[in-house]
Amino acid sequence: MTELISELTCPSCGHVSAETMPTDACQFFYDCKRCGTRLKPKAGDCCVYCSYGTVPCPPMQAGNCCG
Repeated sequence: MTELISELTCPSCGHVSAETMPTDACQFFYDCKRCGTRLKPKAGDCCVYCSYGTVPCPPMQAGNCCG
């Protein structure tokens, strides 16, 4: 079963936010709700959830690269 909630952790301020991941697209950018830092995927990752989340994005959970 695919998990749709992932907790994103901002590398700048450490703020953690539980977010619902899209099932039909990758999310390349996310603005931290505390400090406003724009998160972008790390090299080799397809989206911000794979880089900063507790759960990888739905396509990666299914064994497919979305990026």
